[in-house]
This record gives sequence, C-alpha cells and structure tokens, in this order.
Amino acid sequence: MKFSELWLREWVNPALSSAQLSEQITMAGLEVDGLDPVAGVFHGVVVGEVVECGQHPNADKLRVTKINVGGERLLDIVCGAPNCRLGLKVAVATVGAVLPGDFKIKPAKLRGEPSEGMLCSFSELGIDVESEGIIELPADAPLGQDIRHYLQLDDNTIEISVTPNRADCLGMTGIARDVAVVNGLPFTAPAVTPVKVTTQRQFPIEVQAEEACPRYLGRVIENININAPTPLWMQEKLRRCGIRSIDAIVDITNFVLLERGQPMHAFDLDKLNEKIVVRQAMSGEALTLLDGNTVTLAEDILVIADQNNAVAMAGIFGGETSGINDKTQHVLLECAYFSPLAITGRARRFGLHTDASHRYERGVDPEGQYAAMERATELLIDICGGQAGPIIDKTSATHLPKPASITLRRHKLDRIIGHHIADDKVTDILTRLGCQVTVSEQQWQVVAPSWRFDMEIEEDLVEEVARVYGYDNIPNVPVKASLIMPEHREAVLSLQRVKTLLVDKGYQEAITYSFVDPKTQRLLHPEQEALILPSPISADMSAMRLSLWTGLLDAVVYNQNRQQSRVRLFESGLRFVPDANAPLGIRQEMLLAGVIAGSRCDEHWLIERQNVDFYDLKGDLEALLDLTGKTEHISFRRTAHSALHPGQSAEIVLAGEVIGLIGVIHPELERKLDLNGRTVVFELLWDKIAEREIPQASAISKFPANRRDIAVVVSETVNAAEIVAECKKVGVNQLVGVNLFDVYRGKGVEPGFKSLAISLHLQDSTRTLEEEDIAATVADCVAALKERFQATLRD
Repeated sequence: MKFSELWLREWVNPALSSAQLSEQITMAGLEVDGLDPVAGVFHGVVVGEVVECGQHPNADKLRVTKINVGGERLLDIVCGAPNCRLGLKVAVATVGAVLPGDFKIKPAKLRGEPSEGMLCSFSELGIDVESEGIIELPADAPLGQDIRHYLQLDDNTIEISVTPNRADCLGMTGIARDVAVVNGLPFTAPAVTPVKVTTQRQFPIEVQAEEACPRYLGRVIENININAPTPLWMQEKLRRCGIRSIDAIVDITNFVLLERGQPMHAFDLDKLNEKIVVRQAMSGEALTLLDGNTVTLAEDILVIADQNNAVAMAGIFGGETSGINDKTQHVLLECAYFSPLAITGRARRFGLHTDASHRYERGVDPEGQYAAMERATELLIDICGGQAGPIIDKTSATHLPKPASITLRRHKLDRIIGHHIADDKVTDILTRLGCQVTVSEQQWQVVAPSWRFDMEIEEDLVEEVARVYGYDNIPNVPVKASLIMPEHREAVLSLQRVKTLLVDKGYQEAITYSFVDPKTQRLLHPEQEALILPSPISADMSAMRLSLWTGLLDAVVYNQNRQQSRVRLFESGLRFVPDANAPLGIRQEMLLAGVIAGSRCDEHWLIERQNVDFYDLKGDLEALLDLTGKTEHISFRRTAHSALHPGQSAEIVLAGEVIGLIGVIHPELERKLDLNGRTVVFELLWDKIAEREIPQASAISKFPANRRDIAVVVSETVNAAEIVAECKKVGVNQLVGVNLFDVYRGKGVEPGFKSLAISLHLQDSTRTLEEEDIAATVADCVAALKERFQATLRD
C-alpha cells in the first residue's frame, strides 16, 4: 500500500519528521518498506502561460513561443513538445533553474532562435508519470508561482506492508485513524454530506446470493460529461499512491478506494438489460473482462449480471460489455459488501490480482458503503456534472457481520504484556480505537468497531493495547523462571529416537506438503473421501492428505528423475480424514511413514546389485517396532489394499488392533505415478506405538538350555508367524526361544505345501530339564500344530 505523506497529514498531522513518522508507523504494526520523494531535486521552475506559439522557421518539429511567467516581459522559449499550444498553462524552467541531475538552464539559441528557458515534462522534473509532451496545468494555475509549491512536490510516498488482519489500513481512513490513535490526536476525516437527489430514476436490483453479498448499493447518475478532465489534485494523489489516471469515472472510483478502502464500480447504464442480479455464476458461463480476455466461470464465482448475462466478476473485475466509454451518458454506481469467503482465491484462479479483490479478500468495513457512495457521487457531480438518483439499497441484515463483543480481563492483560498499564490508559486506548467500552471491576467489556473486524478474541485486545501503548514503553525486565525438573515418563517413546534409528539405517527425513494433488491421492485411496480446499494454492494442491504416501511417492519420483538410483525416505506428520463425529468434521492423526526404492545397497565392487524387496523394509520396520518393547504383541497379517501389490502387502497388528500397513506399490500404480521399479512403503499410527514397554529385570537361569529342531510340513496358506506363535503358546513355561531357520519346497514335499524348520530352545529356571521333560514339550508343540494347522513332521 502506497500513500502520500501530505495526504495523510490532511487527516492527522503529528509533529514528527518524515523519518520519525515512518518509524512510528512501523512500530504500530504497519511496516514501512519505502520512503521516497515524489519528485526530483530542482528549483527555479514556475507556472507560465503560452501567449504565442508559432512554427520554428528552421525546424519542422520545433515551435517558437512567448511565455508569460507573471513578470514585466515575456520569455522567448523554443519547444519541441507536440502538445504545446496557445493558452496552455505550463511548467517553465527559467534561466538559472537547476533540474534533477544538476542540469542548469542557460540562455541558448536553437536553430537560430533564442531560447530563455525550457518548458518541462514530468520526467524532466523527476516525476514518475507516463505522458507525452510537456506538463499541462489547470487554467486557474497562478502565473509565476513556484511549481513545487503549486503541485505540493515537497512530499513523500510512503509504502507500507499491510498484514492480512489489518485490511482497514488499505485505505487512507484506516492509516490516518491509526496514526491519530498512536499520537493521541484528533482524527479529521473529510465531511461526507448526502448528495441532493435531482432525478427519481432507479434501476432494479436483485440479490440472489445474500450470504455472499449481504449489502449491495446502486445509484443512477444521468447526463454526465464523460470527457471532463480529472482534476490535477486527484491525479497527483492517485499517482503518489501508485495508480495511473485513466478517466474521470475510473479515477473517482479509484480515489474512493484509496480514501476509504471501499472498492466501487461504474456500469454504463444504457448497456444493462432490465435489471442487476447478484448471483452465483452458471457452470461454463463466459464473461469478457475489461482487459479483453474471456474467462469461463464456475459455479462458485459470484457475478453481477443483468437479465441476460454476467457483466462483472463481483469484487474482482468488470466486464467489457457494460464498461464505460467515451459515449457514456448515464452510469450506475455500485458499492457493495461482499463476504471475504465469496471472493478469496477466485481472482488468483484466473491469474488476476486487482485492487478490489485484494481488499474484498481481506474484508472491508460492512458499514462503510453509504459514505463511500455519497463521496463518489459528490465527486462525480462536481467533476462530470449530471443528476443523481436515490440510493438503491439491497441489504440482508441477517448476513451482515456483527461486531464482536469481547471481555478483556486485567490479569490476562498483565500476564501477556508483562507490564501493568493503568486502567484509565487502557480505557483511553480502547476508546480511541473506536471501541464501545464498558468498565467494570478488573475487566473491560468491549464492542469492536465495524472497521476492526480482526478484533474477535481477548488476545486481539491485548495486542492492540500493547501496540498503541508502544512496545518501546514496555520496560525490558528479565524473565524470572524457577528451575523445575520437567516430568518425564520412561514409557514415552521419543519420535526423535525413532528418527535417529531410521537415519542410522540410511533413511533421510522428508517434509512434504499437507496439500496434495487430488488425482494422485484418488489413485492411492479411491475408496476414501478427502477434504477439498475451497481456495487452494493451486489445482494440484487442493486436497488435504489422507496419508503421507502421496507426498513421499512424489518425492521418490522427483529424486529418480534426477538420477538417484537408491532412495530411502521417511516422514512424520498429520493426515486429515473427514469424520462427522470429530470436531469440525475432520479427524487429524499423527503418522510415521517411510518408502524405499532402487538398490538394496550402495554401489560396491564386491556386492552384486540387487533391488529392494518387501523384506528389506519389513526388517527395518521390525527394528523400529522393537523400540516399543511390544514385539511379542505385534504381528504382520496378510491384507488387501488398492494401492499395494495383492501378494506383497500386510497390515501391522498390535494386540488385535490394526496400527499400520506395509507393502509393495501396485505395479499398475507404479506405471501411473512414473515410479522407476519396485517401491515399498509403510505407514504407522504414531499414537499407537508412542508408548513403550519398560524393560523388567529378571534373574538369569543357572541351568543349561537345550535345543531341539523340528521340521513340519504345512499348507502354503499357513503363515510361519502363526506356527511360531502357537509353539510359544504351548511351551510357555519352559520354551524360552523359537526361531524359524529354514523354509523348503521341492523334492519330498508335495506341491501346495512347504516345510518349516523350527528350533526350540528349552530351559528351566529351577532345575536341569530331563530328556523326558524336553521330549514332552516338543511333543506338545507338534500335537498343537497338527491339531490347528494339520501339520505333519517331515521324514
């Protein structure tokens, strides 16, 4: 936001230098990015009038002029500007003047004709204005007056960064109000008086989308002079705020936007059919904008339409068909309050960013439309003439935002600021901010003003009190904090510990966006609905992620496209699952996920290159789960998942509850996602493993251990883990270790069956086991396996 320092001082004029004012504005929360003079350094330039203008006898493109600068004699000046003409008021650099760049004006002869000065253009005075030829001043400009004084060029342009919550400062009203509050000065805004209605002509207006447009004002103004020039004072104020003068109508609406932060638009009344309708666009509806581009609208775009077609994108851009041109005689002024959510993100979708959309997205004062309409009407009639009709008001009071009522407590104020501010000072600050304040014991009941829609909670008021009081006025007192040993539960498994283990195994941590491409996510989770953002950063970041796989797989593709043949990544973060039973309808769960792809080992001359497989990741995952101390209760169970290979996927089960998945990405998905080769992924619900079993010390048996090996033949459908678990269950008292050490298929084993070689380690803590005890335990295991899995001992 750029603005003129002199314009600001018309409203409030603190006794501060330009640099001090900029520093104060920054400390008030509106960071000043630049303080630049509006013109170059020059002197000796005055207002003059062209009283004679004739063709140079020796040059086709030069004119010989006589200039009256209010002295006793006329100055002979040769000028080459195409707009030089008789009767024009101009800026004259007299002999002795010094222009920007230390350019001194001296008497000269141009093609044989004397020249006692120079007629200046804007650029020659160091003024940033796009124009051809010399400066054209108003006819009432006083002869001989210093041009710096006449154009008020001893001024600065101040550029500030306005944070999204301070949309009230996107107009001079808000900035001046803030400066007045900080300095404790009166705030003098230009008086706005209702314009006398001189015609009863109206135009029908219908608001169908009342929630998106709670207030829409219109006013017909007839018989205007569209060719009336914009006054120089208005052109200069617009220029110093970074807006180029176009024509009187556009300049007036831009001036009101800068002055009050309220966007407005003017329609050519004769180009509108029957009535104005504020509605949502129809899917596929086309609109040609003022810049000539045609856009195709979606149903979530709010439009201003007439009886037949859309004529403008509400709060963003006007349409070409209803635009003002040099034949316009009657206009319909529009001034509305559009809900920020109805405008946010829509302009960016079409590659647009307008002054209007910038303000409507952040919010405008819902009570400021009448004043803006009267101000624009007054300026329009003063400059262009015409007759004003009554204001047409379409307001839905139920949908207009209501000012927040907030309780500010003394103890909360003191605790957050860390400094006691006197009660009367707090009351004064809140009152000067425009709030309605009711004081009671140890608290203030505050109703925020309509233009401060960012004040919603108690902390907002604390921030305002501290900001206006002055951060520099809050003493710098060292924080006093007692040293208390924080509580630490040994059973808590640190996420950092898990990350360290994965890094030690060659993984690298990735951080991906919570917003993902809905098309990619739908490939991985076709059965699950995702939360779609109404105003995404871009189309491929419009869905909230349902798992971490979407971002991690994109990262794998990114690395593979850059010749990374071995990729190992992990990530921790939230997923967002729509759930009607959760707060706000969304369930957030912390996940830990990982992915491996490419070579099993780094390239080495002695190691044969092999690609990763399911068991590589399963081994790393088992090492991770071993940190929980719950491996006895964790198992891997075959499962089916749309994103995973049907024969190489498993769910991770803890005490009967599914806590995660592991598997190879489905070959069809590998092709669609452009993955290069086999890719294996896992995902765990972190909360389910964040609690670990604390190791319990126990005595080591003094008696010898015995090992017995058995080989059982079972069906291919039987999982080896189930065999091991059954053995542990049967030999619970004496069986201290069970290990699967061989799997055999082939000669001697029928097709559809497999032989599992299992070692049983037996030991007792009170005695040496006899052979009869050992044989009985082994027999019990074999009998149990036979009963449950129809297992037979292999010969």
